[in-house]
Amino acid sequence: MHVPYARVGEYLEFIKEHRINLEIFFRAQDLADLSKDDLREMIDKFDHSPTFTIHAPFMDLSPAAIDNGVREVTRDRFAQVLDAAEVIKPKAIVFHSGYEKWKYGHNVDIWLERSLDMWPEFIRRATDIGAKIAIENIFEDAPDNLKLLMEELASEHCGICFDTGHMNIFSSVPLKDWLDALGSYIVELHLHDNQGDRDAHLPVGDGTFDFDALFGALKGKDLIRTVEATSVGDVLKSLERLKRY
Repeated sequence: MHVPYARVGEYLEFIKEHRINLEIFFRAQDLADLSKDDLREMIDKFDHSPTFTIHAPFMDLSPAAIDNGVREVTRDRFAQVLDAAEVIKPKAIVFHSGYEKWKYGHNVDIWLERSLDMWPEFIRRATDIGAKIAIENIFEDAPDNLKLLMEELASEHCGICFDTGHMNIFSSVPLKDWLDALGSYIVELHLHDNQGDRDAHLPVGDGTFDFDALFGALKGKDLIRTVEATSVGDVLKSLERLKRY
């Protein structure tokens, strides 16, 4: 389950009772303030030896920014994420793609060139830790730019985090097109639902996303499956509904 680092203590007993594995979301301010001892102390609170993934900060950051100052701030924050990963030893580290077609004037080549300058160093660091980099779809209305990025990076240590809620809001093409293009690259799923109008993070099955089609297409694949819910009740509801798959 996805949980902000600052709220791990709030959900600690729930996590331990249900023996839940965790995707820790770090805000930029978390990374600026915490130490490796803080991370070790967090890990020591769990008595069920959970596995971890990490979700990197994204507000104001842009890994393919045209402005070199913005890129350097982004690079510094991402480096702090990898510093935390050295302690946590996650299976994957999720980053946002940073692509918005309007911001780049529909010129995907600019975004791609800048992206290719950013990711290799972090893929190398993640590989040394034993983790994979997972690039998440956000505002993409089709999978084309992410497929280009995966083809160009051509690394078994970098893949896609496919977010069901984001696809349900922003996509202009059917789910099948996403899975045909990116299915071989998907390493993690972010599972939540909505009515196609806003990023509501509803429990699985409370919106209009086609989970039957998703899990039918990905049957047999060894993926990290992360529930992104807004309450413990919604986490439990999602877990119960996911049992059928």
